[in-house]
Amino acid sequence: MSKYVTAYYLDEEDLLKGIGKIKADGLKVLDVLTPFPVHGLDKALNIRRSRLTRVAFIGGAVGAVVGFGFQAWVFTIDYPLNIGGKPFFAVPSFMPVAFELTVLFSAFAMVIAFFVSNKLGPGAKTVIHDERATDDRFLVIIEVEENSPEERIGQIEQALADAGAEGITLKV
Repeated sequence: MSKYVTAYYLDEEDLLKGIGKIKADGLKVLDVLTPFPVHGLDKALNIRRSRLTRVAFIGGAVGAVVGFGFQAWVFTIDYPLNIGGKPFFAVPSFMPVAFELTVLFSAFAMVIAFFVSNKLGPGAKTVIHDERATDDRFLVIIEVEENSPEERIGQIEQALADAGAEGITLKV
């Protein structure tokens, strides 16, 4: 993303109306930065539902199997002890540890998936589009083709102004 236009809105309702007009003009919205979640923004930008819930389920299932399997192996094969006459394979007593490992593995899987999918972590490069982007403004980032003539950039800026955007700037 080497060339793009940024514009901001002061109100979330104006933002949603503006994005509708921007998309109707055929402009591609790369990203929208907001100070708080805006209801309906995902539908306006055609953002699909997150797959983080699937990752959480898979991580939780792995944690449950590991917790239950480890206890079953320890108490039946590796170190069987007769404690108070209970059977070696006592399923109800395995549940608390299996549940805790389900929660732990699920949480770790979601955190790792979040960092990987958003390319965060050590060495991640941050781009500050506007100093007050998420303080009190709703920032819209519009894609500009690499070899766009000045008149095309002017058309984009005019379309943003018509959509009610303020603070329109070209970033290179």
